[in-house]
Amino acid sequence: MKSVYIIGRDTLPQSISLGEGEQLSLTIVYASALEGAPAEADIPLTVSLDGRGASLDIAGLYICKGESRLRLKVDVRHNACGCTSRQLFKGLVADQAKAVFDGLVYVAHGAQKTSAAQESHAILLSAGAVAENRPQLEIYADDVECSHGATCGQLNDDELFYMRSRGIPEDEARRLQILSFLSPVLSRLPEDLAESIMK
Repeated sequence: MKSVYIIGRDTLPQSISLGEGEQLSLTIVYASALEGAPAEADIPLTVSLDGRGASLDIAGLYICKGESRLRLKVDVRHNACGCTSRQLFKGLVADQAKAVFDGLVYVAHGAQKTSAAQESHAILLSAGAVAENRPQLEIYADDVECSHGATCGQLNDDELFYMRSRGIPEDEARRLQILSFLSPVLSRLPEDLAESIMK
């Protein structure tokens, strides 16, 4: 199963269960400037890997502008042996907007040979923007490979200076930095959707 969900257009299920050997690739998109996007969005999602060898690949992209508010609460539960999960969330926050990512990877007793990775990264585009990343691991098995990471920062001034020194206008240089940052998730989207998001 492979799915793209646009917040404000599509209904994202709050709970998903994967059985033995099942695979799910899921991409979640929130862009406050897209038609139909709510000014405030609270997105809870629980994915339970309940069968041996189940696999989850989930990515998210968010662009919050104005005074929009977004909360992503992603709970991935490894309840069986030999399951794999990968999470990657990337976001831009501008103006007075706020984005919060709450992520939990839970590994149950006996869920050996689990492999799980969780990443959440945000770039702040203005002084009033706020981004909070809260990745968490809760592990009750001892034969696992689990990692998590989070970053929050601004566009790289050295990269911007380098591009400008090569004759690239500042606005275009910033756009290139943003595209590079978002590309791992943008590449999962249909081309027309990616273009509309980046307008």
